[in-house]
Amino acid sequence: MIKKILLSLLGIALLASFAGTLYFLWSKSQEEPIVYETNTPFVASIVKKTVATGSVVPRKEIAIKPQVSGIVDKVYVEPGQIVKEGDLIAKVAIIPNMVSLSGAENRLNRSRISLENAETEYRRNRQLYQEGVVSEATFKVWEIELKNAKEEVSAAEDNLAVIREGARKKSAYAGNTLVKATAPGMILEAEVEEGDSVIEANTFNDGTTIATVADMSEMIFEGKVDESEVGNLREGMELEVTIGAVEKEKFRAALEYIAPKGVEEEGAIQFEIRAAMDLKDNVFVRANYSANADIVLDRRDDVLALQESWLQFDDEGAFVEVQNGDDSFEVRRVETGLSDGIVIEVVAGVAEQDLVKDPGSA
Repeated sequence: MIKKILLSLLGIALLASFAGTLYFLWSKSQEEPIVYETNTPFVASIVKKTVATGSVVPRKEIAIKPQVSGIVDKVYVEPGQIVKEGDLIAKVAIIPNMVSLSGAENRLNRSRISLENAETEYRRNRQLYQEGVVSEATFKVWEIELKNAKEEVSAAEDNLAVIREGARKKSAYAGNTLVKATAPGMILEAEVEEGDSVIEANTFNDGTTIATVADMSEMIFEGKVDESEVGNLREGMELEVTIGAVEKEKFRAALEYIAPKGVEEEGAIQFEIRAAMDLKDNVFVRANYSANADIVLDRRDDVLALQESWLQFDDEGAFVEVQNGDDSFEVRRVETGLSDGIVIEVVAGVAEQDLVKDPGSA
């Protein structure tokens, strides 16, 4: 009797275990229902931008160069100093060419000999003229010769002074040895020191830059844009410039130049652009600050929009899935407009109260 009971219990246990296994396998095979989030379209302002990288530089940056070659004798300015047109920048001491110097000294010596001879002849003929031996016309010739000899000595002395010192002997103006500012502005760089050699600009050489002067009140943004974006640009477009060194400040700028020719950089064609900046009185912008400019290519204000990730695509174009009252979804074809890469304008296909499925929320 006990044996029959044990066998019965064992059979019941086996059947229960088998039934449990079957239920477990069946439950595992059942997929859980997918639940998607839904969102309504919203009203937004959409701005399509491109970014140009570059720097902020003065519109006018002038290199001051010497008019003579020589050694810098004195530098009168330093970076950051404000100068006016004509202010003294530096003084150059001339190192004369020995051939030219020797020629000038010989010329002066010859002119002095000629002057001595002319003075002797003038005194002799004046005595004869006073005695009535020679005519007035003859005397005038020697008078003119004396004047010419004096002028030749003066010219020879000036020529020698110019070769030695860069200025005429009797002139208070120091001439080419003084380097002066050719425009008002701020000294950005004083590129030489006292004792440095400098070269004047000539046919074969640009010359040594003594200092750089710029008008810091008129700055421009210089940057480059990719060829894929340059077709959307036009002069007069608004830019928003952000300078890395000036935190929490944005500057307005107006596009004024787009290069007609691109330059290849790292395998891509880049086009140079320039924009006039609107500076702020309380912010000092230094030359060559690195900056980024957001260029507004197009914008839509207060339009119906969706997150671009809510859109789905097939061979017929873009569509969304809109929830029905029974928690199912229907496909709606939509006509889209401007996109900024995150939010996209919806021209037609959905209304503001529709619940749109987010395909990536499952």
